[in-house]
Amino acid sequence: MRTGTFALLAVGLVAISFSAIFIAWSTAPAGVIGMYRLWMAAILLVPIAWRERPRLAVLRRTSGVWAAGGALLGLHFLFWIESLKLTSVASSLIILALEPVFVWLGERIWRRAPASWVDLVSMAVAVAGAALASAASAGLSRTGALGDVMSLLGTLAVSGYVLVGARARADVPAWTYNVLVFAVGGGFLAAANACLHAPFAGYSARNWGLFLALALVSTVLGHGIFNALLHRVPPTAIAMTVVGEPVVGSLLAALLLHQPIAPLEAVGGAVCLTGVGVYLWRSARQREHE
Repeated sequence: MRTGTFALLAVGLVAISFSAIFIAWSTAPAGVIGMYRLWMAAILLVPIAWRERPRLAVLRRTSGVWAAGGALLGLHFLFWIESLKLTSVASSLIILALEPVFVWLGERIWRRAPASWVDLVSMAVAVAGAALASAASAGLSRTGALGDVMSLLGTLAVSGYVLVGARARADVPAWTYNVLVFAVGGGFLAAANACLHAPFAGYSARNWGLFLALALVSTVLGHGIFNALLHRVPPTAIAMTVVGEPVVGSLLAALLLHQPIAPLEAVGGAVCLTGVGVYLWRSARQREHE
């Protein structure tokens, strides 16, 4: 794993961490926010994807995989964005920090990938740090508990999305895959919005600006970069990077939403980033050895 790869992972982490801020500022329903951010991102990436377009035979052969990835991404946004409407940013992100655990289990079951005790310890440290960083402001109300359930369902969905993406990226070019999964995910959310009778129009200019910001920053620069790296970075390494989202998200919430950072959050953030750093460093050394 080269320095450039680490830099891209850092850019992706900061980009996805902005999503909680943009969503907190929006007054649109969760499914509508997810639908427009995915469709706008797909449209923005079409010119890039067109230049690297693979043969139609490849797209047909892998259609089941990238369609499943799009559906899982749509489910993730539906549940996770709704969780942000029901509870605090920290309360939602604490559950999202479990993503690498689910991805790691998926890799063990699906790919029979080996694991070392150092990987397990660094993962446990990172997850514990993320939980500690978020615990200070975790919601304890009944509404907050429902938000936690929504966040857990969204985390399970995005874990499957990362695993499916690793399989699809073996055959489908990076930005073509991004356009496909974003378009499918947006279509999935459009169907959900129609069933829930959520309005497709009538939103303020501020909301449309936030949809675009989510598409450009959190989706293209966040999810897009992570998907592009899946051909050279293990899925668990991507998920471990995302564990840093509660830390970065809490910093952004303090700056932009005026949500104060408690001492417990600061300590947890340092612990979390230490675990993430150790895991990625070991992953880089292992791939260099191989």
